[in-house]
Amino acid sequence: MSLHPTLQPYADAWTHSIEAISELVQPLAEGEWNQRTPCPGWSVRDVVSHVIGLDCEMLGDPRPIHTLPRDLYHVTNDHQRYMEMQVDVRRHHTAPEMTAELEYTVIRRNRQLRNESRDPGTKVRGSLGAELTLEEAMRMRAFDVWVHEQDLRAALGRPGNLDSPGAHVVRDMLLDALPRIVAKEGNAPRSSAIVFDVHGPVEFLRTIRVDIQGRGTLETAPALGPAASFTLDWETYVRLACGRVAPEAVADRVKAEGDPDVTAAILRNFTVTP
Repeated sequence: MSLHPTLQPYADAWTHSIEAISELVQPLAEGEWNQRTPCPGWSVRDVVSHVIGLDCEMLGDPRPIHTLPRDLYHVTNDHQRYMEMQVDVRRHHTAPEMTAELEYTVIRRNRQLRNESRDPGTKVRGSLGAELTLEEAMRMRAFDVWVHEQDLRAALGRPGNLDSPGAHVVRDMLLDALPRIVAKEGNAPRSSAIVFDVHGPVEFLRTIRVDIQGRGTLETAPALGPAASFTLDWETYVRLACGRVAPEAVADRVKAEGDPDVTAAILRNFTVTP
């Protein structure tokens, strides 16, 4: 048996992004690993540590036994504490140690994927002890690794891969979250439509229709007379949705039309990632 066809796109996306990350960090000098990334509180080393750590968990490795410092300002909830463990335990690793562990982890994960014969619905361990399906886990890994590839590119001044396989996985996951973001988090008016027109390497036009009960649904048909509309580029959309930038910082890159209270509420609650 081999990898289920449903899982192949996520494996391909993960592979593309992890190879890009390896290529980005391989030549870095020691000091460059300390550069800040757009991911709050994390340096280049921290982002790579996170990627290594979560792929080790996909391999079934035990989590490190480690006590977090109390002065990590960016760690404010249980999910962040969980994620920080794999990061903080590697904070004093040298550049050669980081690249060697990344390379070894990629080799192990590639071997695991080559031999993966489980059904997509198989239950596996997720963060904080949660159970999720293998398909969900692989989809989330493809999402996570591409977003962190972009964090590293931003930190190192090496833009690229905004339309790679991982970008399309991220697009689909962000669109899945959009009805909740608009209708529930953004509290858009009932019986209204909100339009998003995104251009650039990844393009889409989507409408969120909010029904009389306040539930949002995603549609591909444009809406006439929407309560609000947003026009922005793909990179800005990702940065907003992944909490890498505040709406005020990219106001010049987002064209928001309609009721200003509605547009402000949606943008204020636009972050999808924990």
